[in-house]
Amino acid sequence: MNLLLEIGVEEVPDWMIQGALDYLQTAIAALLNTHRLDFDEIRMDATPRRLVARAHHVAANQPDSEERIWGPAKSAPEAAVAGFAKKQGLTADQLEVLSDGKAEKYSYLRKTTGRATKDILAEAIPALVLKTPFPKTMYWADKSTRFIRPIRWIVALLDNTVIPFEIAGVPSGNQSSGHRKLGQSRFPVTYENFEEQLRANFVILSFDERRRRIRAVPTKYMCDNPLLDTLCNLTEWPTPITGTFDPEFLDLPKEVLMMVMRHHQKYFSVAKPDGTLDNKFVAVTNTDGDPDGLIRHGNERVLRARFNDARFFWNADQKRKLADRVRDLANVTFQAKLGTYLEKTERIEALSLELLQQAANPGTTLTEKVLREAKVRYTFEPESAEFHAVRAARLSKADLTTELVKEFTELQGVIGGLYARAQGEPEEVAVAIYDHYKPASMDDDIPSTHAGRILAIADKLDTLRGCFRVGLIPSGSKDPFALRRAAQGIVKILVEGKLRLRIQTLCESNAQLEDFLRERVRYYFQDIRGFKYDEVNAVLASGWDDLLNVEERLNSLVAVRSTEDFEPLAASFKRIRNILKQAKFEGLGDGFRETFLEIGPESDLYQEFMAARVACRLLPDYRSKLERIAKLRPSVDRFFDKILVNAPDPAVRQNRLTLLHTMLAEFSTIADFSEIVTNTKDDTK
Repeated sequence: MNLLLEIGVEEVPDWMIQGALDYLQTAIAALLNTHRLDFDEIRMDATPRRLVARAHHVAANQPDSEERIWGPAKSAPEAAVAGFAKKQGLTADQLEVLSDGKAEKYSYLRKTTGRATKDILAEAIPALVLKTPFPKTMYWADKSTRFIRPIRWIVALLDNTVIPFEIAGVPSGNQSSGHRKLGQSRFPVTYENFEEQLRANFVILSFDERRRRIRAVPTKYMCDNPLLDTLCNLTEWPTPITGTFDPEFLDLPKEVLMMVMRHHQKYFSVAKPDGTLDNKFVAVTNTDGDPDGLIRHGNERVLRARFNDARFFWNADQKRKLADRVRDLANVTFQAKLGTYLEKTERIEALSLELLQQAANPGTTLTEKVLREAKVRYTFEPESAEFHAVRAARLSKADLTTELVKEFTELQGVIGGLYARAQGEPEEVAVAIYDHYKPASMDDDIPSTHAGRILAIADKLDTLRGCFRVGLIPSGSKDPFALRRAAQGIVKILVEGKLRLRIQTLCESNAQLEDFLRERVRYYFQDIRGFKYDEVNAVLASGWDDLLNVEERLNSLVAVRSTEDFEPLAASFKRIRNILKQAKFEGLGDGFRETFLEIGPESDLYQEFMAARVACRLLPDYRSKLERIAKLRPSVDRFFDKILVNAPDPAVRQNRLTLLHTMLAEFSTIADFSEIVTNTKDDTK
């Protein structure tokens, strides 16, 4: 049998649809599995006015079941036996006496006939649907039911038989509804003709098909996948139309024009063959065309008004330079416990200078006196990278006071960069301001210049330091200051921007912040860069203060891992660690004595280890070092085959443990090989 469930509602916000579908798919699968109802797959679809689930080849009934119910022992009084039988709805002579493996007892084999799937679903679906976890819900009618929007119709079919139930006074049935303006308000459907009937009533159920329909417009617009997905979730019968606007608006920056079209109107921008912005746009309507051009003209008229507003804001903002706006930031609160944006600007300015110095001299910590002297010096070197970064930091938040950013908050930073360029600031300063909110995600580019990268890190790091200092630390899904994104951005910039800044220095020895950044480092290398989890664990366990060093060690580890000797040697290192742990070895005692070595595998291992240690210290890169370490494998194998580490003589035992400890410590500076997952059995001897 096949299940069709359609919940018809008033328009669901586009950004809530996918979460609802994910929940319903999981919940329906769990329901069927809980009741032992086999099925092949569950397909989910949605439009703004309907959530649809279809489960294929669902069992018509639960399978029959048997359960052995055990009662009192054979020797129990008759009253106890009779009481047990009565509880099961039987008489005593209907019970069996069997052994449960321990004693002979009265028992009963209870046989249960499986319930009909239709009855189970009728009972469970209403509560299941109403538990859909929307971020916001509303109530209507008698206020006893909450859902994202009022439910207007329900289709619930098992094959073509209605599953009878009711939600908020709306009974289930076989009547669906078409497009709000183009289709019939009600029409019967079956499982087989459901999509066909919807299409006949101007509803395209498939998200992918709606997407293809929008992409098929002849005008080659600039693809914006998030906007495309939004429009797919806003329409049931999407029809793209192309409009134009006055070319005179092209005098405004393209970022402003594109944001107006995207943010306010949900239009796609169009580029000319040379990549510059064209005076065209693509709008998507929820209609069956625009033969008279009325919709197009309406969209053009609205867009013209929006562009005129943007031009007014642009011209009005230009009457004051960004530098003159900085003091206004004293009236803009960053966070109640962290002060104003002017205070944040001053911190970012100082931090940018400090980061520049540390990037130029890795590992150094600068005193306030040195920073003050450097700041004065850079004031007189206006073409230096240091001046550009510090100047950009000074102006970076000034655009928050502009009318254009108040209207389009998504353009903060971008507007500042455009204004800086228009007001004659050095190009490096303008670009750094423009880029300093990047990367917005792990898919986004990092800032394009050194000054921009320094400023971006300073801005994000100031937010992280401040929030952790006052206890505003993310927990669960709550992260109001986007601290995870800020930390991930810092990691991405450090690695991809080739900046050798020390994590501990950045965190100012704040252990909580270090742990927080460590998890973002793990996420970046494992989930974004694709390194295996055990490789990441092994490398981070040996140090992660320098992320460029982490990247180099990871690449070297991956290159060497496939060689013949590496994984067996990694298994041996894990064995060494376990031996030391079991022996509770702490490196104490009289130290290592070469005279205690037994001639043969033990002395051979020592000589090989000493040679490898000298060679590794001379080799230029981690890959060569790892390849050299891997050559120890035969000597390590012979040692464990022939030598008893836990020797009866305490001095010999201590000496052997010291040798293993020294080897482990020496070579674990590249990676903790015991973290590498291998197929080799780990034992101790």
